[in-house]
Amino acid sequence: MRVQLGRSFGWLWSAYAVSTYGTWIAFGAFPLIAVRALHAPAFAVSLLEAAGLAVAALVAFSLGPWVEHRAKRPVMIAMDLIRFVAMASVPVAYVIGVLSYGQLLVVSVISGTASIAFTAASGAYLKHLVPRDHLLVANGRFEGTSWVATAAGPPLGGALIGLLGPVVTVLADALSYLLSALGVLRIRGGDVAAPRDRATRLRGAGLLGGWRFIIRDRVLRGLFLNSILVSGLIMATVPLLSVLLLGQYHFPAWQYGLAFGVPALGGFVGARLSARLVTRYGRHRIMAVFGWLRSLFPLGLACVRPGIPGLLTVIVVEGLLITCMGIFNPIYATERLQRTPVDHTAQILSTWSAVSKLLQAALMVIWGVLATLTSPLAAITMSGVLLLATPLLLPKRMHLSAPEPAAPAGGFRVV
Repeated sequence: MRVQLGRSFGWLWSAYAVSTYGTWIAFGAFPLIAVRALHAPAFAVSLLEAAGLAVAALVAFSLGPWVEHRAKRPVMIAMDLIRFVAMASVPVAYVIGVLSYGQLLVVSVISGTASIAFTAASGAYLKHLVPRDHLLVANGRFEGTSWVATAAGPPLGGALIGLLGPVVTVLADALSYLLSALGVLRIRGGDVAAPRDRATRLRGAGLLGGWRFIIRDRVLRGLFLNSILVSGLIMATVPLLSVLLLGQYHFPAWQYGLAFGVPALGGFVGARLSARLVTRYGRHRIMAVFGWLRSLFPLGLACVRPGIPGLLTVIVVEGLLITCMGIFNPIYATERLQRTPVDHTAQILSTWSAVSKLLQAALMVIWGVLATLTSPLAAITMSGVLLLATPLLLPKRMHLSAPEPAAPAGGFRVV
């Protein structure tokens, strides 16, 4: 039976969907603008990706306590409006002839920082909005939407870029944030905000609150280390795979798009199966099995060769990997929310996201150096070998869905 999560969840889900589709439609637009409109060299394009990611993550560390002590819906609306203004400034500057590389870098940092804050606020609000026993279903719907957008967005964006140029896709992304803000505005019901603690704020301990809680909780610590390393090692190979397929193997652009668009549908299938598999086999077993499987398949990219066999290898390997991620991710996201105290949710989520993005940026640079010293295929193979060890970080037999820690005296306020 299909679980009904209510109209308010429907608006939150719609807001997430429209902004996610906008992001994937504009995927790759900034590098294209930097290369074609601003004639930036390869290093500058790489810096645009890595520096924006790293600076946004550093800034986001201080946003966790700020988000925690405020009602979450206004924060989400504010972050959407900030992203709208930042992204919309790019086509405006382009039309009047003043667009610069520095502006792209600033917009990348602002948009990335606002995205981390939005994710932290929306995760905390989702926990307030959806009953505890329906969180897995809710996270599965978000996960499925994300993978469908991943599959459909880049081809749509590519068509728009071909017809009207990359600046138009940036405008579409900006408008998606405005629509997302309107969706959040339509949500009815209460809101939550943690109580303010002046002493904690003055000591600066609030900045470390999320990090300390993650480290103290054995299960969260294992999930945290596993997730940031898996995402970091996978993301480190994305640019290298582009160089390998487009540069060395000379795949046509349509084949390259096909290699990454088709497998994303596996994420949608996995997300739809996740709750059913948990119901039948148990949460711990499914998390363990698919946590291991998602670390195994990337090694298959070491077998990629030129031509149609190589294309099919990428599609099959990526398809299996993403299907496993589609099953694993909603379970892990649900477990993270259920183990998080209501008055620390935003801090923990912002810390988690910021550390993950910092590690991704660092590993992108390291793997770029490895590919330069060896070859893109060798560096991709090294990542696959290291991924084989990451399931060892997953918590062993554990009591999943343990009751969340109680809020401190005074609780949290419903607004």
